[in-house]
Amino acid sequence: MDLIADMLTRVRNANQRYHKSVTVSSSKLVKAIAQVMVDQGFLLGAQERAQEGNKKVLELKLKYKGKRGRERVITGLERVSRLSCRAYAKADQMPDVLNGMGICIVSTPQGIFSGHEARKRRVGGEVLCKVW
Repeated sequence: MDLIADMLTRVRNANQRYHKSVTVSSSKLVKAIAQVMVDQGFLLGAQERAQEGNKKVLELKLKYKGKRGRERVITGLERVSRLSCRAYAKADQMPDVLNGMGICIVSTPQGIFSGHEARKRRVGGEVLCKVW
């Protein structure tokens, strides 16, 4: 099962219904992606908690703006690199999402970064997803 695609779908669906938070299955990669989204301002927070047995889940707090909190911060999520078709990019060829209004999340040998941070560190890797 693709945990990244599952996470993105759950966030997309919860965001569409204006939920305050959503729980996703936890893994090191999912936690790192959530942390990049928190650092870039797309989520309020991510907290890991234990559920029944030894299964851990990650609770993601969604972020909204506007007077009544009815304007979405996340307007779109897209999985780029799939299990069947991997997508890689060099440091100078990182995709630009909505002319800088969004981010791409990249898995590099040094860790999980936003595309902008990977470009700054001059490291390429697998483009996991785009968020705008």
